Amino acid sequence: MPHSLISEIESKYIRSLVGRESRVDGRGLKEIRPITIECGIVEKASGSARVTIGNTKVIVGVSAEIGAPYPDTPNSGVVTCASEFVPMASPYFEPGPPNEESIELARVVDRGVRESKMVDVDKLCIIPNEKVWIIFVDIYIIDHGGNLFDAASLAAVSALLTTRIPKTEVEDGKVKKLDEKIPLPVNNIPVSLTFAKIDDQLCIDPILEEENVMDARITLVYDVGGNLVAMQKGERGALTTPDIYKAVDLAENMSKEIREKYISPILKREA
Repeated sequence: MPHSLISEIESKYIRSLVGRESRVDGRGLKEIRPITIECGIVEKASGSARVTIGNTKVIVGVSAEIGAPYPDTPNSGVVTCASEFVPMASPYFEPGPPNEESIELARVVDRGVRESKMVDVDKLCIIPNEKVWIIFVDIYIIDHGGNLFDAASLAAVSALLTTRIPKTEVEDGKVKKLDEKIPLPVNNIPVSLTFAKIDDQLCIDPILEEENVMDARITLVYDVGGNLVAMQKGERGALTTPDIYKAVDLAENMSKEIREKYISPILKREA
């Protein structure tokens, strides 16, 4: 997801480092940057989280409303994602309606949540064919240091895990919200891992400088059972079959590590 022009000298330098299996920030090609997750940071939200991966910062707020279901899923609630590139996050972000990159980011995060069946949407149905919970996941990029996909996905998942919605009861066909709050019904925990292909090497968790010279990008999403549930390829360059296998092998193992190290503590706190 490049956002700036980069000089030929900088490009050659980055490519030369990657060719020697090194990187601008000193990591190896298979190392992710430090991750921090803070939950409950937006007081008025139903759930929220701030995720920092290196210099990349993303905030997600979750809100819940009662509305009509989609006609093709009359007995299921709805989870929908949207993203906003806050202008202060990067000099290349401009105010206005969402651009293609913002829309792509929201769709990739949405697909991971949906295809992993993270939220049991059937349990969000209040009155079949009439009233369901609609869960809005709003993604805000606060500081763009590269790899927005993984930061946004991790923030969305963390925010959903901490979301509380009012308990409801139905009287005479009308829905009444009670004071008691209950957690979202969660079945799964997706984890997203993104790689940049630079020349013939794959770099996990690319920084912005690497995204500016990458030939291709691939994002893989794994569920708690180690199943690949979503995939997104980006940029014009090609990925070979060995590239895909290499990314899949590393991402499957790394997703387990991230889930255990960073998400399990959230689950223990929320239990």
